[in-house]
Amino acid sequence: MEREPVVLSWSGGKDSSLALHAMLADPRYEVVGLLTSIAEQFMRVSHHGVRVELLEEQAASIGLPLHKLMLPSSPDQPCTNAVYEEIMERTMLDLCERGVRCMAFGDIFLEDLRAYRESNLAKVAMHAIFPLWKRDTRELAASFSQLGFKGYLSCVEAKLGRPFAGRALDDALIADLPAGIDPCGERGEYHTFVYDGPIFRWPLPVQVGEVVERDTRFYADLLLNDAAELAAVAADIPPVR
Repeated sequence: MEREPVVLSWSGGKDSSLALHAMLADPRYEVVGLLTSIAEQFMRVSHHGVRVELLEEQAASIGLPLHKLMLPSSPDQPCTNAVYEEIMERTMLDLCERGVRCMAFGDIFLEDLRAYRESNLAKVAMHAIFPLWKRDTRELAASFSQLGFKGYLSCVEAKLGRPFAGRALDDALIADLPAGIDPCGERGEYHTFVYDGPIFRWPLPVQVGEVVERDTRFYADLLLNDAAELAAVAADIPPVR
């Protein structure tokens, strides 16, 4: 059976990683690339605040090309939905020309977000799949560690507070989440960066830097210890398939 080519919406976080893990095990699909939205002025992942070079190192370790969706932004004027949709439509049309008609997303239960994605893809005759859809979020959060994934919280909402920013994403952290916080942060309570796990061919040497406050969020600045070491390792390791 010929597998359908798919590009995965990639933030570098927990849900993206779990979705990719599921997709790589599904014989119906072939993941041919990762698509990430980048705030162009800051060169960081939208909402997560992660430096773009960390996403590039993730893609190198995974063995898939990273497509960067550059979004114009500034401290006073973030990218509008209209501009985002225009840029995304051009990107989707380019993927269609390459034979890709399917996008995968790591969304879990937000019905309005799913409908929004499906509606925009339908405009260019593409469709969406959601490999984590309707999974129990407590079970899904627990599976992150059980599968061998490792990561840090890169961004947290004020209701979680500064002490959570930069913490390791593990069972202890999930147990410490206050009442009312979704275990997977599906409502945006927290965002993550994953540096190791079964989808990676080698772990990324990441350290937690300064924690800063912006508006109603706290961001942990994650840094690579030695990017040159990664390049040397990459030369001897075959791609993930």
